[in-house]
Amino acid sequence: MRNTIVGAIAGDIIGSRFEFNNYKSKNFKLFSDKCTFTDDTVLTIAVADALMNQRDMAETVKAYGRKYPNRGYGGMFSNWLASPSLDPYNSFGNGSAMRASAAGLYGKSLQEAMLCARRSAKITHSHPEGIKGAEAVAAAIYLARVGKTKSQIQDHITLLFGYDLNFTCDGIRETYSFDETCQGTVPQAIVAFLDSSTYEDAIRNAVSIGGDSDTIATITGGIAAAFYRSVPAEIRSFALTKLTPELRRTVHDFEEWCAGKR
Repeated sequence: MRNTIVGAIAGDIIGSRFEFNNYKSKNFKLFSDKCTFTDDTVLTIAVADALMNQRDMAETVKAYGRKYPNRGYGGMFSNWLASPSLDPYNSFGNGSAMRASAAGLYGKSLQEAMLCARRSAKITHSHPEGIKGAEAVAAAIYLARVGKTKSQIQDHITLLFGYDLNFTCDGIRETYSFDETCQGTVPQAIVAFLDSSTYEDAIRNAVSIGGDSDTIATITGGIAAAFYRSVPAEIRSFALTKLTPELRRTVHDFEEWCAGKR
């Protein structure tokens, strides 16, 4: 199944136990009882819901965040959730990029995918770097979805967004550290995909470089699922069983909606 946000969700869940306990190796147990879904999953599904059902983006994201509290939201986002205001707060944190997968699957064109990502980002992350990070993730997913090669995806992202992708996971693993910004996360997540041979290998790359592991793996997983055309059945099953029935239902609805739309 190519048009699925499970790729991003599984990345989040697998990476969740390493966010504050980085593991600088690809050799780790993929499934663990300690794995759980975080804010990355909640907000990825919220954006999918808003796009699919033509709902107000800010109101939908806020409703999901409030319904699923204590999932690792950042300080500014938590304040936004608690506030009655829907005004953005000019963030360039990677929260905008982590929730952009659905935009890449929703768009009928590269331009539409990027526009949807911009819509999903600017409700909170209105800083140009915050918007750029979300657009880059959606663009990479769209390009992977329509059959572009890795070199074509790399060239497009570099040209459109100016990200330097001329490095490898092996080259940064020793020195890369925790970074919550789009500019310090999105390029690394894209390279984790570019360096991979399979979906699982992409997730292992993402976790192995350390940093904000669940978010990096969320972004990487979204791109990898589109490129490799599916999420392995065992990984998909593991991820879906970690979700609440409501979240799982929305994921399935979005998959069916994407299949029907195409």
